Amino acid sequence: MSKYLIEASYTAEGVKGLMKQGGTARRAMVQKMVESLGGRLEVFYFAFGEKDVYLIFDVPDNPTAAAISLAVGGTGAIRMRTIVLLTLEEIDQAMKKLVQYEPPRWEVQEVAKDIGRLISEGGKG
Repeated sequence: MSKYLIEASYTAEGVKGLMKQGGTARRAMVQKMVESLGGRLEVFYFAFGEKDVYLIFDVPDNPTAAAISLAVGGTGAIRMRTIVLLTLEEIDQAMKKLVQYEPPRWEVQEVAKDIGRLISEGGKG
């Protein structure tokens, strides 16, 4: 199972629907949707600020999370952002993977040149 954080904002149309149904009804509907896809709703909060809703759920895979995003976003009632969450164990696994990466040389050389130029000019730049 993969864990996802959703940040969502209601459109004017979405707020009207929320006002008719109420917050607990929305949570129940989201829980039913997630569970029907083999997942589990962990957290559902309404909030003040830029985003109206934060929720965390587990679903089997990225395509399932994408399907939720497409279905919900496609209604026009809510704008959402889906963030993949990683467990501590997944980070430990990632740190053990050998990744061979070399930054583009021009960046390294240009930064070195800029630093050298600033030093030679006495920091005037």
